[in-house]
Amino acid sequence: MCGIFGAIALRPGTALRHPECLTAMAQALRHRGPDGERIVGHERARLGARRLAIMDLTTGDQPFQSPDGAIWMVCNGEIYNAPDLRREATAWGYPFRSRGDIETIVPFYERHGEGAVARLDGMFGLAVWDDRRGRLLLARDRAGEKPMFWTEREGELRFASEIQALLTFPDQPRRVNRTALALYRALGYVPGPHTMFDGIHKLSPAHLLVADAGGEGGVEQRPYWSAAAAATAPSQLVDATQLRGTLLRAVERELMSDVPLGVFTSGGLDSSLLVGAAARVLLGERIHTYAVRFVEPGYDESAYAEAVTHDIKTVHHVVTADDEGLHRALDVVTQSMAEPLGDPAILPTYLLAEAARNDVKVVLSGEGADELFGGYPTYLGHKAAAAWLRLPGAVRRGLRWAVNAWPASTGKVTLEFMLKQFVAAAELPWLERHLAWFGALGPSGEGGVVPELVCKLTGFPHDDPLNRVLWLDFVTYLPDDLLVKVDRATMLASVEARAPFLDREVMELILPVPSARKVRGFTTKAILKEAARGLVPDAVIDRRKRGLSVPVARWLNTGLAPLADRLLDTPLLAEHRSGKANHARKLWPLLMLALWAERWQVDIS
Repeated sequence: MCGIFGAIALRPGTALRHPECLTAMAQALRHRGPDGERIVGHERARLGARRLAIMDLTTGDQPFQSPDGAIWMVCNGEIYNAPDLRREATAWGYPFRSRGDIETIVPFYERHGEGAVARLDGMFGLAVWDDRRGRLLLARDRAGEKPMFWTEREGELRFASEIQALLTFPDQPRRVNRTALALYRALGYVPGPHTMFDGIHKLSPAHLLVADAGGEGGVEQRPYWSAAAAATAPSQLVDATQLRGTLLRAVERELMSDVPLGVFTSGGLDSSLLVGAAARVLLGERIHTYAVRFVEPGYDESAYAEAVTHDIKTVHHVVTADDEGLHRALDVVTQSMAEPLGDPAILPTYLLAEAARNDVKVVLSGEGADELFGGYPTYLGHKAAAAWLRLPGAVRRGLRWAVNAWPASTGKVTLEFMLKQFVAAAELPWLERHLAWFGALGPSGEGGVVPELVCKLTGFPHDDPLNRVLWLDFVTYLPDDLLVKVDRATMLASVEARAPFLDREVMELILPVPSARKVRGFTTKAILKEAARGLVPDAVIDRRKRGLSVPVARWLNTGLAPLADRLLDTPLLAEHRSGKANHARKLWPLLMLALWAERWQVDIS
């Protein structure tokens, strides 16, 4: 794991204009790799890495080069099928200099070119410079666990694991991308390939970028894997036993490490299943688990996590997320991330990673399970909306009045909150309804949001309406919110996070499964719950999902009140303060946007 970066001159015979900025790029990514730094190259092309040593601690320094020095490669991530790849390349006679997973990319690129990427199973953002051909290859893993940003400026292509490394160049503008701004206001995150900076792009999951610096200087992007194609394949899922075996293999693959590892756990199904699977794979070994404890009544679920870890006998750590800790995390996140993220769960995730760094360098996390298996309450809402629309109009109006008359609460996912969200959007078309329930300000007044998201579903089947909602979250909310949250929060603490539910074998097994096997009646994650029996306690399987949430509603009226008053100019804030409505979900993304614009000196007016 590391932070990677580089720059190439796209026109033959030209040199990099700001080669000194490569050192500044490395410094901007130091948190992603505190264990070392190396830059290679010449006047036309330079690339480098900041290393977080996870595998092959003594011989695994990047960049890697081919024996003749013509291929240079850097990779942020882990290649889980590296043992198989190494055996294959060794049979060719390739002289490996390291014992880890990353160098296996080099011989496969030498033999297969860009086709090598499709052979990789893992999480990665990688770059290969082919000096003979004058060609740069960038690639990103299938689900989008690891980031990759790039920009083209006056004949140069630059790339990095995080945006702030690209901002070290003096000629990089800091103009806001108006399309991204509209999308952020509607969703609370920026879907790729956009970023909030005009001219800086996010490489999409499962995509390649090929830049030809040996001829015309063209830049081309294309997919090497398709979630839509996986979703249209015939379902191969037989039963829960098959799924359990697939998940156990995924966890076993992702437990590869030469350093201690742990698991983030909430006491819910997804993380508890990972703990149970890890305990089965690492029989007799010490597994560290980490849970967050909130001091706010109704938000704390650490007792559930402690019960699970006590049953499985892990080394359990509880991290307190009080106002002081959350405020410190807010300062770190907003000062370090050159992209706004309207998901407050990044704060306790950072606190967990910060605590975990004392014991481990690698953690497993449950991202992807909700989108693949149907875990969010909103999926039940979509099913309930069909029944709601069958009620007479007068009955719906009466129920809507009664629900809206209920006093507002600042608690965590209360029945009052969910019912108000439901009646406000139940009669909208499915996509607008989903955005109203799941987004920030929603699509109203932000032209282009709905068409932008509809395009994400090109190629997916149309005959399973609920699965279309799950697939939409899989290709938007998951890579552009959840995986951003966990990657940036853990990397700010120099910890690597892995998501076994996003293992390629798991994804290709579950994406084509009919939604009726995922959401059965009003039971979410039905097939996953069946697979979990015997790995985790029944009480965990039967408990209602709550999710990692932060007491933002109260915090905006107390500790964050001065900051909100200074940065937010919206009637929503006054209404929130009065107690007439809980607008925390809308106000928090706006506050993060304002802090981002102030920190990076961007005009969003």
